[in-house]
Amino acid sequence: MSSHPLQKTMSRARSRRIVLPPVQEHIIKIEDVIDTGDYYGAQQMYKSVSARYVAAERYSEALDILQSGACTQLKHEQVTCGSELAVLFVETLVKGKVPCDDNTLDRVRKIYKSFPQIPLPQHLGEDDDVQQLSEALGAAKTRVEGCSSFLKAALKWSMEFGLQRSGSPEIHVMLATYIYSESPEVDMTRVSYHFVRGNDPQKFASILVNFMGKCYPGEDDMAIARAVLMYLSLGNLRDANYLFDELKKEEERDELELPDSELIEFIIYLLLTLQRDALPLFNMLRANYKSSLEREPALNEFLDEIAEKFYGVRRRNPLQGIFGDFLKMMG
Repeated sequence: MSSHPLQKTMSRARSRRIVLPPVQEHIIKIEDVIDTGDYYGAQQMYKSVSARYVAAERYSEALDILQSGACTQLKHEQVTCGSELAVLFVETLVKGKVPCDDNTLDRVRKIYKSFPQIPLPQHLGEDDDVQQLSEALGAAKTRVEGCSSFLKAALKWSMEFGLQRSGSPEIHVMLATYIYSESPEVDMTRVSYHFVRGNDPQKFASILVNFMGKCYPGEDDMAIARAVLMYLSLGNLRDANYLFDELKKEEERDELELPDSELIEFIIYLLLTLQRDALPLFNMLRANYKSSLEREPALNEFLDEIAEKFYGVRRRNPLQGIFGDFLKMMG
């Protein structure tokens, strides 16, 4: 009498489980290969061994191998190999439908912390140092691209398997922090985009202070305005006020001088206005500071979002605007 197809499937699954040894055996074996300096060989082993566990739907063990591999390669500054395994780690989270909880976020954080943080060389002047700087810039770009690929994938996973529609706030903070600290040329718009979706306005404030200490004239007030308006465009008046209050505290401690500009005046009045049901005053502010707001087209887009969030004013064309551009940028 032939066995039922379901029994055959279960039997095959059992046999697959029997032939796979404990994960730790693989990890020790591959780490021995890494110790010889054969990073590429180790990489192929991490990928092929983890694939066998995924095929057997033993996702927890596959994740153990990929996390170990990513962290080990990254600690040896093998960023290309490490980031590839880090992305495979996230893809396995998705395949295994692993929920975005504190335990799994801690695993994402451990991989993130393994990405190298290497300061760029300073005060180079000799001719043969130009090549050194060029190589350092190239390595920094590779690190940022690798870490960004991993954390963007992790954000998409957290959107699907977590509670936040915009993704895990903690992952947003990780991405913003790494982009700021490691990018040869900092894109503060991108940094701010992730910080305002994060959960650490205090860290955002400290990074803004740091940026203002080294940016070009005219970039400081724009960075502050953009950050505050981004928070407000999400309806987050609390963190917008917190951020600006932290900057004022830094000024009182003589650690910072807030820019004396119309844009900063506008932000001060706007934060006060949004605490009241005062749409006419909001519109008057926009009209009075029109020339300053036109310095960057995104500012008026944010203000359209703010008018909708706080006063129910419908956007003329909600499908277009700066957030559509951001979605393309972050994709």
